[in-house]
Amino acid sequence: MADNPKDILNEGLWRNNAALVQLLGLCPLLAVSGTVVNALGLGLATTLVLAGSNVTVSLIRNLVRPELRIPTFVLIIASFVTAVELLMKAFVYDLYLILGIFIPLIVTNCVIIARAESFASKNHVGRSLLDGLSMGVGFTLVLVALGAMREVIGHGTLLAQAELMFGAGSEWLTITLLDDYRGFLLAILPPGAFIGLGLLIALKNVIDRRHETRRAAAPKAAAAPSGTETTATS
Repeated sequence: MADNPKDILNEGLWRNNAALVQLLGLCPLLAVSGTVVNALGLGLATTLVLAGSNVTVSLIRNLVRPELRIPTFVLIIASFVTAVELLMKAFVYDLYLILGIFIPLIVTNCVIIARAESFASKNHVGRSLLDGLSMGVGFTLVLVALGAMREVIGHGTLLAQAELMFGAGSEWLTITLLDDYRGFLLAILPPGAFIGLGLLIALKNVIDRRHETRRAAAPKAAAAPSGTETTATS
């Protein structure tokens, strides 16, 4: 378990990323990540629920009997999901209609239940809030990266329909990368989502292996000059 804020952030954003390492919450991640705006909307909603439920679970962690933990956690998560759903209906209704069933299904997201049980129920409020935010932001970053990849390849645009999230007048945020682009259907279909996620996981593994190789080589490089000096002296 992470011991300090830096470790907690690293766990959620990279080392134990919910989507790339734990492979949790893949159903909404693969289904909604057709565009950046859709991915960002679901990611922010999930992050709010994660942070709110983690804080609440941490506050009541000493008041709930062990056999009632999971039902209580689900009720707390469902309450925050309902609040987020009402906020989206009020402020980003068109985006809410696009995301559809995947907003209420946040209740069953394994990431949120897992963090409530494994972390928030055992730590104080500050650490639980940071854990919820880091896990949520890490999940959102993967969603947005996958959404950007699929949108660019599938539609030739970036931030299409930005007005759904940022309101009227934000149409200028949409970037058209290729004029008269007919699109690549595979990228926006479910197989494209699986391929894109696989590429992101492979990229993370390559980066991790290179980092481990450099870290393993660092002590040898540091010891080399002293060994050479000893040889020269003798």
